[in-house]
Amino acid sequence: MVKLAAKCILAGDSAVGKTALVQMFRSDGTHFQKNYTLTTGVDLVVKTVPVLDTNDSVELFIFDSAGKELFSEMLDKLWESPNVLCLVYDVTNEQSFISCNKWLEKVRAQTPNTSLPGVLVGTKTDLSGRRTVDSSQAQAWALGQGLEFFETSVKEMDNYEAPFHCLAKQFHQLYREKVDMFHTLV
Repeated sequence: MVKLAAKCILAGDSAVGKTALVQMFRSDGTHFQKNYTLTTGVDLVVKTVPVLDTNDSVELFIFDSAGKELFSEMLDKLWESPNVLCLVYDVTNEQSFISCNKWLEKVRAQTPNTSLPGVLVGTKTDLSGRRTVDSSQAQAWALGQGLEFFETSVKEMDNYEAPFHCLAKQFHQLYREKVDMFHTLV
């Protein structure tokens, strides 16, 4: 049984639902707060995630980052050396999806010459009548960037855990590959 620790960056524009997503995940679905205050800077959420089909777990240190440009210089320091990325957009806000390019570049700048595992998460699927970002378009973009794709509704408690389980599995897989490579050298 192995317990690993991974630094997870939660990135995306303001008001896309990053804090709601991570708070619902941390509380195992028991905490949906209807009124959120805008995150200023970074909030740290820590949760241990079992890796499916193993006895191992990954303790995710999730850095819930402000989506305002005002805080971007501070983020550079806090985002140093991430292990995984959770990129979030709102399915009813096309600009938040377009901004994912900027957020991804910003995070990848912290890990040059390294493949950073991650997920793209479309939130607020319960607002289907207001959707402006097509699932297939977002999924194609995610795959092109090497990211897994998820959609969720925190309000309806739909699929909010899946992105974090995927991140834990991705990080665990990287760990296993490094251990295997080490064993071939010994």
